[in-house]
Amino acid sequence: MKVDKDRCIGCKRCFAYCPMGRIQTFHRHETIPGRVYIEIDQDACTDCGMCLRANICPVNALYQPEETWPREVRGILSNPMIEFLGSQTPGRGTEEMKTTDVKGTFPPGIVGIGIELGRPGVGAFFRDVEKIAMVLAPLGYHFAEENPVTHFMSDKQTGKLREDVLGEKATSAIIEGVAPLESLEEVLVALRKVSNEVNTVFTVEVITKVTPEGDVPIKKVLDRMGIWYSLNSKNNLGLGEPYFDFYGTNAKN
Repeated sequence: MKVDKDRCIGCKRCFAYCPMGRIQTFHRHETIPGRVYIEIDQDACTDCGMCLRANICPVNALYQPEETWPREVRGILSNPMIEFLGSQTPGRGTEEMKTTDVKGTFPPGIVGIGIELGRPGVGAFFRDVEKIAMVLAPLGYHFAEENPVTHFMSDKQTGKLREDVLGEKATSAIIEGVAPLESLEEVLVALRKVSNEVNTVFTVEVITKVTPEGDVPIKKVLDRMGIWYSLNSKNNLGLGEPYFDFYGTNAKN
């Protein structure tokens, strides 16, 4: 996101709409006496487009230039209005992770594990995304093909990202994939260790299929490791028709 300095009047109305916080600075206009304008820190900006979509600028000084690679990955991950053509997925993750699983992505014995790096006010550089991806790869973790981060990898077997994206930043990014249930504890131990090596915050989402008896297979692992968790559920309300039947019940999720 950029500012047209010849239009900007330095009113600061856009400040409150920036998820990354105070990344704007004032400058005195070189040719218009008494005029100050705002400049956006391009290293800190994630091109989320929030300030522009808020339509708060009284002089229409904000604009989003068409970004080229690798800068464009910022908007792909940070602006929910952009659909990444590489995976045809809007936003940071797949529908199976964000809403409900209709493809059978998480069968019995398999857990979905998502690592969400960054937050508004913090963000995440892709060099930290790579650190976590490369820790997961040797542990039987399979990266989701539809996830944008997977498309930015130069080597999906190791989790290595392309060198040209490592210096780019997103408001938040999700590493998404699956692993065998028996690998869950090893994965969580590895994530605890690498958390001391990344310069951002991250949360871990673990997805599992609840058995017909109501058991949650991952709960014993989390309890044994002393990990705090919020036990949430997703219920299919008919918006997506599952075409799988793991337990032979012919029931909706």
